[in-house]
Amino acid sequence: MDNTRIYKMSFAGVYPHYVQKAEKKGRTKAEVDTVISWLTGYDQQALQQQIDNKSNFETFFAQAPAMNPHAAKITGVICGYRVEDIEDKLVQQVRWLDKLIDELAKGKAMEKILRK
Repeated sequence: MDNTRIYKMSFAGVYPHYVQKAEKKGRTKAEVDTVISWLTGYDQQALQQQIDNKSNFETFFAQAPAMNPHAAKITGVICGYRVEDIEDKLVQQVRWLDKLIDELAKGKAMEKILRK
């Protein structure tokens, strides 16, 4: 599987789609930011800086202040792949984020999304 497309995909380009997906289902941009912060350790200012810099996913995750140690608890299927079985670390991190946004959009309680 060629993952170079995912590596170079713009986080800033995908972020509005995350927010739109959540808002369509009655969730908020703040909740999207909370989920992203939980996974990556970015605070609001650093997250906005990544968006303003038009960072790609490779840079976004490489510069993440602190990946959440509970991220490995994110399981399930996204885009036809089990996220826990993805071997490429960056692709797995992107899919973790996709999975969290999906859970948010499906109305799952924030406490469960954040694996508390």
